[in-house]
Amino acid sequence: MAVNSYIQEEFDIVVVGAGHAGCEAALAAARLGFKTILFTISMDSVALMPCNPNIGGSSKGHLVREIDALGGEMGKNIDKTYIQSKMLNVSKGPAVHSLRAQADKVEYTKHMRLTLQNTENLTLRQAEVTELLYEEVSQEDSTKRIIRGVKTFSGATYLAKAVVLCTGTYLKARCIYGDVVNHTGPNGLQAANGLSDSMSDAGIFIRRFKTGTPARLDKKTIDFSKMEEQKGDERIVPFSFTNTEEDIKRDQISCWLTYTNEETHKIIKDNIDRSPLFSGFIEGTGPRYCPSIEDKVMKFPDKNRHQLFIEPEGEFTNEMYMGGMSSSLPEDVQYAMIRTVPGLENVTIIRNAYAIEYDCINAVNLDASLEFKNFAGLFSAGQLNGSSGYEEAAAQGLMAGINAARKLQGKEPVVLDRSQAYIGVLIDDLVTKETFEPYRMMTSRAEYRLLLRQDNADLRLTDIGHEIGLIDEDRYKAFCTKRNQINDEIARVSEIMVGANKKVQEFLEAHNSTPLKTAASLAELIRRPELDYEKLVDLDPDRELIGFLSPEVIEQINIDIKYEGYITRQKQQVEHFKKMEKKKIPADINYDDVSNLRKEARQKLAQVRPASLGQASRISGVSPADVSVLMIYLTAKN
Repeated sequence: MAVNSYIQEEFDIVVVGAGHAGCEAALAAARLGFKTILFTISMDSVALMPCNPNIGGSSKGHLVREIDALGGEMGKNIDKTYIQSKMLNVSKGPAVHSLRAQADKVEYTKHMRLTLQNTENLTLRQAEVTELLYEEVSQEDSTKRIIRGVKTFSGATYLAKAVVLCTGTYLKARCIYGDVVNHTGPNGLQAANGLSDSMSDAGIFIRRFKTGTPARLDKKTIDFSKMEEQKGDERIVPFSFTNTEEDIKRDQISCWLTYTNEETHKIIKDNIDRSPLFSGFIEGTGPRYCPSIEDKVMKFPDKNRHQLFIEPEGEFTNEMYMGGMSSSLPEDVQYAMIRTVPGLENVTIIRNAYAIEYDCINAVNLDASLEFKNFAGLFSAGQLNGSSGYEEAAAQGLMAGINAARKLQGKEPVVLDRSQAYIGVLIDDLVTKETFEPYRMMTSRAEYRLLLRQDNADLRLTDIGHEIGLIDEDRYKAFCTKRNQINDEIARVSEIMVGANKKVQEFLEAHNSTPLKTAASLAELIRRPELDYEKLVDLDPDRELIGFLSPEVIEQINIDIKYEGYITRQKQQVEHFKKMEKKKIPADINYDDVSNLRKEARQKLAQVRPASLGQASRISGVSPADVSVLMIYLTAKN
């Protein structure tokens, strides 16, 4: 009788899932010197973009630039593979400027896969991980689990000191439109049906979330003459701080804008009973800030039209993405409603829109390092944590990979706080505030957004990336040169004075600026809305001696000077915030011992187990009075 034998291998770190979170986690771990294996259910799903064909956007662009500043890969990869680039919200202040690039989906996946395969210490393996391997250690009043590796569907075991789960939307996934159900992951790829049960058996709470994607249309059947052309920016701003405009400049491909109408909405309303979203057939909770078209039509009946963006999926395909029309309506209804849209009267659908349900966890069971609180060495990142979006996933993956590596190094985890980065806001929200729907990053979530601009992500985070070990010496040296140029030039223009002479007054008059009554510094003139650093070249006696300054350096000079008062005020707010963050709460605190805490507060504090008073104050259900009670208790204990 034949004896079954199974492969057994050993690695330092196992990463499960090669989506945007998994790619960043695996690259970070491998680049920090650890033998890493990255599992993907299909090589076709590596860095897959199953929904929108773009990277960045409002607040998400901030995340991508922060990932790059810390040494991640997403910004570099989209710079290689973009087909259109735009800076959003330029009519508003710099705090909400956000970079967004249309991607060639196939090229994006291909280049990321090649990067993974060419990275030292990293193995990319196609296999379905079905089981967590761990040991249980009894403690006084609980059982602590310690990760030891994973097992695949084939029975192979991969022993490791740390495991990072980045399973995306694949766990027990099912795709739905109308009464059609496909038990697959996105784009018809295989679902992962074994790991959820293993996680649940290990005491990890599992829940169901939902997201969706619009139909893909055949470009040959679209009448673009009835739509508004949306071109890219003339000046290209790279996502990666390692690139310049000249490094990545290319011919861009247009997107197109059209709208739904009352006829579209009537078809949706007449068939709403056939929508699995409204019939209750879909179990998972969907994203509030990225609703389906049927959800928008039913919740906003006063709106007679909704924007639709027709976007190319790549340079060498006729597939067009229909942004703004995510749906799970039946196939015949999809055809009927889409063909009411101007320019789409004779369109052919290449891929139906669908909703996708999947298993995920409640991220309040994670520490801010993204390690499970009661499962040593097990980390979680991306949509498994209840978030949505490629950028949110990549940011979490990067931090989980970094912290898995640092655990093996015997170092403290890297935890960015809310005043340092959008990444800090994202992770703090996920692990502190219980989310009951897929979380989406927005600029409004960042209370210190004037400090956390996309343009200064390198100034905020490159020091940290260098200390971690993901920013090499050449890049760090170039960064330090840039920072010194900014600081030196701001100091210089603050000291250069110009008088109220004829030349200066004529200059100001020519630029519709108020004449001077007394002498003023160049910095004071830069603060005027109608003036900036470059316009003042004729009044600057030493400008020719300065030499070439890059557009990025000049941008920082203008912003730092123009918004100095607001920036100073926000820094003062941050100091107050940091005082609360520094007031640590013991990990073993028994909240039942804290008198006068409300019952709800006790339950929430015991569930989240915040690390500081600041984090405690952000927990839903914990009032300012509860925080005061807790502060008094901690002071008395000390």
